[in-house]
This record gives sequence, C-alpha cells and structure tokens, in this order.
Amino acid sequence: MQPAEPDPAPVNGKLRLAPALSDAPIVVPARKNGSMSQQNTQGQVQHAQPSVGSIAAHRPATIAATVSDLDPDIDADLDAYDEDAAVGHDGAELPQGRFLDRERSWLAFNERVLELAEDPHTPLLERANFLAIFASNLDEFFMVRVAGLKRRIATGVATRSASGLQPREVLELIWNRSRELMARHAACYQDDVAPGLADEGIHLVRWHELTEKEQSRLFTLFRQQIFPVLTPLAVDPAHPFPYISGLSLNLAVVVRNPVSGHQHFARVKVPPLLSRFLEASPQRYVPIEDVIAAPAHLQELFPGMEIQEHHMFRLTRNEDLEVEEDDAENLLQALEKELMRRRFGPPVRLEVEESIDPNILSLLVRELKISESEVYPLPGPLDLTGLFSIAKLDRPELKYPKFVAGTHRDLAEVESASAPDIFAALRERDVLLHHPYDSFSTSVQAFLEQAAADPDVLAIKQTLYRTSGDSPIVDALIDAAESGKQVLVLVEIKARFDEQANIKWARKLEESGCHVVYGLVGLKTHCKLSLVVRQEGDSLVRYSHVGTGNYHPKTARLYEDLGLLTSNQEVGADLSDLFNRLSGYSRRETYRRLLVAPKSLRDGLVSRINKEMQHHRAGRPAYVRIKVNSMVDEAVVDALYRASQAGVEVDVWVRGICAVRPGVAGLSENIRVRSVLGRFLEHSRVFAFGNGGEPEVWIGSADMMHRNLDRRIEALVRVQDPAHRAALSRLLETGMSDTTASWHLGADGNWTRHSVDPEGQPLRNVQEMLIDARRRRRGTATP
Repeated sequence: MQPAEPDPAPVNGKLRLAPALSDAPIVVPARKNGSMSQQNTQGQVQHAQPSVGSIAAHRPATIAATVSDLDPDIDADLDAYDEDAAVGHDGAELPQGRFLDRERSWLAFNERVLELAEDPHTPLLERANFLAIFASNLDEFFMVRVAGLKRRIATGVATRSASGLQPREVLELIWNRSRELMARHAACYQDDVAPGLADEGIHLVRWHELTEKEQSRLFTLFRQQIFPVLTPLAVDPAHPFPYISGLSLNLAVVVRNPVSGHQHFARVKVPPLLSRFLEASPQRYVPIEDVIAAPAHLQELFPGMEIQEHHMFRLTRNEDLEVEEDDAENLLQALEKELMRRRFGPPVRLEVEESIDPNILSLLVRELKISESEVYPLPGPLDLTGLFSIAKLDRPELKYPKFVAGTHRDLAEVESASAPDIFAALRERDVLLHHPYDSFSTSVQAFLEQAAADPDVLAIKQTLYRTSGDSPIVDALIDAAESGKQVLVLVEIKARFDEQANIKWARKLEESGCHVVYGLVGLKTHCKLSLVVRQEGDSLVRYSHVGTGNYHPKTARLYEDLGLLTSNQEVGADLSDLFNRLSGYSRRETYRRLLVAPKSLRDGLVSRINKEMQHHRAGRPAYVRIKVNSMVDEAVVDALYRASQAGVEVDVWVRGICAVRPGVAGLSENIRVRSVLGRFLEHSRVFAFGNGGEPEVWIGSADMMHRNLDRRIEALVRVQDPAHRAALSRLLETGMSDTTASWHLGADGNWTRHSVDPEGQPLRNVQEMLIDARRRRRGTATP
C-alpha cells in the first residue's frame, strides 16, 4: 500500500481527488447517526473481522459444476471513459480521481466474505462455507480478472484505469492485497475454524495426527481406490516437465536412486474427482493429499526408490474464453473448440506450502514460467474450497436455522390441496416474487410447468443463462415442444464457466423440437424473461415473467432475487418484440414498460436520475435508490455525483464492487453506499426514483457495468402496482437503514462493518427479518 498523500487541494479552482490506491484522506461530512466503527490514530478503520471481495457464494468445489452467476463482478470491463469531459450539475468539470479502483473494490468485497468467516457469531459450519466461498472467489478472480489484466499488459493494449492507476500499479495492488487476504484466510482456518470444529467433535486433521488404526484403514482405502488412478510423472531428459492443469492439487516429489545416487523429480496429481477430505473414522477427516503423501503410500508409487521429500503446490491458469463471433460461422462449434483451448491458458498464480524447499520452488517457477510475485507460500492444506464438503455435514446445530420457502400468498390455494392455477391468479393481479423467501418451485417453475401441460397454451418463449443439471425448467420446455407447442429458447452458451453445460442443454432442447437460438452476434443475452401465449376464447393472452435471477431452481434457494409475474398486455407486447429481436431481425429500440440494453437502458436510467434533480429544484419529492451487484459504469456514477451536488439524496446498496466515492464534500456528500452479505447471496437489481411524489420503480437483470450496458441484452421492467412499489421501497429503506447490519463505504474506499449499535447490541439482519416475516405469515415464527 502506498503512503497516504496530502489532502486534496484545489487546482485552478477545481478539486482533484487522489487516486484510489493512495487512501488519501478525503473530507467526509459526518452522517446523522455517526459512525459505529473504531478508528486508529492514523485514521484507518480497525476491522473487528476481515473483509473479502468476490461473488461466487455457494458454488461447488469445481469450476465445471459452478452454480454461481459470476459475471456481475468478475467479467472484463475494458471500455475507456473520458472523465475529463464529465461535468457537474453546475457545468463545472467533475474532479479527477473520483472513481474508486474496481479491482481493489472487488478484493474488498471478498474481504467482507472473509469477515463472515471470521465472525464468531456466524455458525461454525457456515464459517467453513464462507472460507470455501472466499477461496473459490479468489480462484475465479485470478482466472479472469488477473489473467485478463496480464494479457492486456503483455499485448500493449492496457490503459490507465478510471481510478487513475496504471495497469502495472493495479497488478501490484492485486498481488500485495491478495497476499494479505490469503494469509488471513489461512490463519482463520488454522487458528479459529478448525479448532472450533474440533471442539464440536468435527476433527480436520493431518496424517501425523491419525491413530495407527486410522492410518491402517486409510492404507487399505489407498490401495483399493486411490492408487489405481494415480499417475506419477517423472522429469528427466526423456520426460519433459508435465503439463499442470489449472486448480489441480499436485505433489512435487524428490526421490533418490539408491544404486546411482542420483536424485529425480516427479509430479503426482491429486485426482480431482475423489473426495477432498477422507473420513479416517467417524467425524475425523484428513485431506486426500495427506493420504497420498504418506511415506508408505509414496513408496508404493516409487518402489525401489528412496523418498527424499515432497511438497504440495497448486497452479491457477487463465480460464477466460475468447471467441471472435464476427468470424465464427458456427458459434457453437467455435465455443467448443475454445473450451478445449482454455485448459492450456498461461499461469497466473502458484500456491505452494510455505515449507517447500527453495530448490523445488525455483524449479517450479522456472518450468511454469511464472514470476516470483505470483508465488503464494501458505500453510497447508492448500485449496480450502474443499471445505464445501465439510460445510454440508449433517450438523444442523452448527448451521443457520433451516428455512423452507412457502408459496407466495397470491398464488397459494388456502382450502385446496391442488396446485394453484397460475394463469387465473395472474388474471386477478400481478405477483411480485421475492426469492428465496417465496418458493421458486411453486411460482416460476409452476408457471412454466402449467404452461407446458395446458392445451390452451400455444407458445412459450424463454431465455436461459444458467440452469441446473437436472433442470425442471428444461424438462417443461421439452414437454411443451413434444406436445406440439411452439417453443423458442434462447440459450446463452457464453455464460462464463457454464458454457459446456449450456451447450449440452442447447443440443437436448433442439433434439426435442424446440427452436433454439443463441442471441445476437457480439452480445450476451443476460435478461431473465419468459413469455407464455395462451388462447382464451377469441383472444390471445400473454403471460410474462421478468426476473433478476436465473431460471435455476437450486440457486433460487440460495440467491436473493426478484421477479414479476404478470398478464399485463403492455409487458407481454414488449417481451414479444424483444424475443422477435433476439430470434430474427429487428431494430426496435424503445419499449412500453421495458428498458433494454444496449440501446436504452443506460440512457433511460441517467435521464431519470437527471429528472430527480429537476424535481428537487422545484421542491418536489426527489431521491435515487439503487440496489445492484456492481456499480462501476462511469456515466451512471457521474450522474449520481451530479444529483448529489444538486442536493438529491442518493442511496446505493451494492453487493460487490463499487466505483463511487461517497461522502466527498462538494461532490458526493448526499450519497450513501451500503453492502449486505449473509446466508443468501444478494442478487436482485432495483432502481427507485422519487419522481416528484409519484414513485417509479424498476427491477431487472442489469448491473451498472460497461459489459452489462453495452455488450449484453439486459431488461428492466417498470413495476406499476402501488403495493409492489411500496414493498420494494421498504426493502431499499431497510437495507440502507443505520439500524440494519451492513458494511458502509467511505470516501477513501475502505469498507467498515456495522453490526452492533453504540450500546453493543446486534443490529437487525435484513435477511433474518425477511425470513421471520414469512414465518409469521405462516404462523411459524420464532418467539
């Protein structure tokens, strides 16, 4: 971290803010309720718990099986922004250095994940889960963001970031900050979580801690189930250094020939399909690499040789995809070829056990062609994504209390055991869904299943960005096609880390008779849309679903998302027009109740932010409240700065990265930024405006990033029902309240956790409040 620079001073009468990396002290006006955080004598926040930044919550240990929507925080945003041309509300130029660095902000997000793992009030197995999430997040960050930055530096196309940092400065920031966080992560496991689990009877042990009986049992397991799939690879003049696959665990083994006295190097890959932790005896688990590396077991692999030493290492490679769509006649085939090439991306990080022999480390660095800055020595065990399996142990007392979502009250059949008639309910009213508090299976899934089975339904049109391996959504679409309905499915085969799965679903849907399209060249289709056309008498009625999350029944139980089910014909007409654009040829850019990227979404939001300034000047109610995963787009951020300068109150609830500097005098003193993390992954996007006393609220799929606004098909829908608008406004107010547990962003880019009030009492948890509200509705709330 660079030393703090002097206070920003006017230059030619204009305020210049220091770059985000410097942590320069920026004057921040005191908030009404003050700060609950403690600060040291240098003015830096002392965190009671660590903070981390990434978004891959609740994903399994392997990338191939990911269930996360990674794109909102991870994907590349390379567009340049001419900040010198931006002006404030009074026509004066906005100050340079007003944007926080996005990579630093991402790391801060993953730090917040780590804080949940370090928090002693978090249930123990949930702490283990957050440790695994942190590790998984960081893997993806290096595979995509760091790899992309290195590639751009190497090719000479990298430019200064919007935060004012040069590419090399950003890379060094990442190396230094990630090193600190990984050390904290390892210490949390070694010194806190593992001993805490042991106190509860769950022992995560190393080989030397096993009893003789346990070692004997594992030797039998090794001989029968592990040894047959191991392949030791020698390195000598006849055997070149082997290819090391990304994220694989490996043993570097040094053996000696007792006859010649020569030493030899060999690599043994830990099979990725075997369990990460093996049960040595009830509730006692040992890492699989410890079992492989046991002296007697290595001797089995290298009979007749003397085992000198062994060390664990793990490599991270560039796992991003590059497909030139304009030149690819068949996008599906081009992507399949690129998936094969992805396995051989260049290295971006080498994790090694801190006890590794310097000579072995030197050999790895040389052969893998990686710099010393990219080497991360850590205490074992490496790769704590394996804790996902430990977190799944059946110990409910060590987890968050179980919550089972119920059917939305507007869809529930009070006096009938039969499934609700979704269409009949939607003819009565719109239904605003809030997952996981409202069941996905009895709402969105039931909507599509009923449509597939209904003989009066003529057509179903659907976008699929990510879905589960045994998707009932896909099954319903197949059933509909096989019963003769017209079914159009837009499958986004470029959804990061789900490309292979989506290719599989695309082929399966095609084989069933669905019309499968892959969207528009050069654009990812990220919007969450479903349209059902039904014959009712002499009329065709369109039923629609517009959501903020994927059609993924499993993640719908883990991700917080919103969705609107409606029979409103304006929305139905908009979806018809948009689907026609996606499947055919259309230049439509305006819609009735939708804002659609890349043409109208950014401009539509900025114009509404600007309109709030006019309302404020006229003395009418005016505010801007936004809930997103990421707030990076400079044009939107500058619009928020102008609104703040004009006196409009601006609230930003962001889960992940945020480029806004809140609380800067003369720029953003009317902007507050909060972040909420917890048992569910906050994933919904909401945009609310005071609109002079007639509130306007939108929900949809778009985050505030160049990629979402310029290179994706995204859609927001305007929520019209006053009760729904009021409910969404209450949600935003609750998330931003100083009495709600959250993290607060300061002007220096530091996040401060606010979890207790000035008397030390816990603040309200917004997710637990929503859970309890649903339980009260069903009469099952805790007293």
